[in-house]
Amino acid sequence: MSLTRRELLFGGLSAACGCSGGALLSNLWNSAPTDPPKHLAAANHSDRAAVAIDPQQGLDLLKAGNARFSAGKPTHPHETREWRAAIATEQHPYAVILGCSDSRVSPEVVFDEGLGELFVVRQAGHVADDDTLGSIEYAVGHLHVPLVVVLGHEKCGAVQAAVGAVLRDESIEGHILRLVDDIAPAVTEANAKTADDVDAVVRANIRQVVRRLRSCGPILRPRVRRGEMRIVGAYYPLRTGVVEWLET
Repeated sequence: MSLTRRELLFGGLSAACGCSGGALLSNLWNSAPTDPPKHLAAANHSDRAAVAIDPQQGLDLLKAGNARFSAGKPTHPHETREWRAAIATEQHPYAVILGCSDSRVSPEVVFDEGLGELFVVRQAGHVADDDTLGSIEYAVGHLHVPLVVVLGHEKCGAVQAAVGAVLRDESIEGHILRLVDDIAPAVTEANAKTADDVDAVVRANIRQVVRRLRSCGPILRPRVRRGEMRIVGAYYPLRTGVVEWLET
C-alpha cells in the first residue's frame, strides 16, 4: 500500500515525538488543509530528514501546487516568520527545478511552494552546463533530493536566439553564444524550419537536457537506474500557467 506524504510525515514524526508529540502533530494536521498533503510546518523541521519522500510523491506535490496556482487559488505556504526560523539551520527540499531565468517563470510561484521546499537552479534556456550540473549533483548527492524537473516554457528567448542562429545565421553577441551552442542540437532534433517552430525546439531542448542529466555520472545516473530518483521534463505555457508534463 502506498502511503501519502501526510501519512509518512505523521507516522515518522509521531514515533519520534512519542504519545504527547503525536497528539500535537495530530492537532496540527487536523487544523491544516489536507489537499494536498504538505510538509509539517512545525519547529521540528530537522525531523523531516528522517522521513523519506519518493519521486512520485514529490511529483504529486508539484502537480497539486501548480493546480492551485493556475486556478488562481494559491495558498502561499511556508512564508511566515516562524517557518523561516524553523528552517534556518538546515534544508530538506523535495525537488530540484532546473528552469529558465525568464522573469515570468518563477518555480516557487508556479508550483505554489515556499521557503525550503524547492532547490532551484535557473539558466536562460534551462541549459545544463558544468556549473548547473554541479548544483544539481549537490542537491541530489548531499541533500538527497529524489526528483529533478527540467522546466522549459513558451516563447523562450534563449531558444529563439538559437533558432535564429541555426536557421538564419543571425549573429550572437557575448557569452549568449554559449547558451546558443548548448541549445542548437535541439533545433535539429525538432526539425525546425521557421521561427514558428520555437515551441517545438523548447520541448526538444527539455528532452535533450533530461537525457543529459539521466546519463550523467557518477552521481545522477546510478540513482536513476536504481529507481532512487527521477528526472522529468515539463513545459510551462505563459498564459494558462498549467504545466504540461512531457514524455521523455
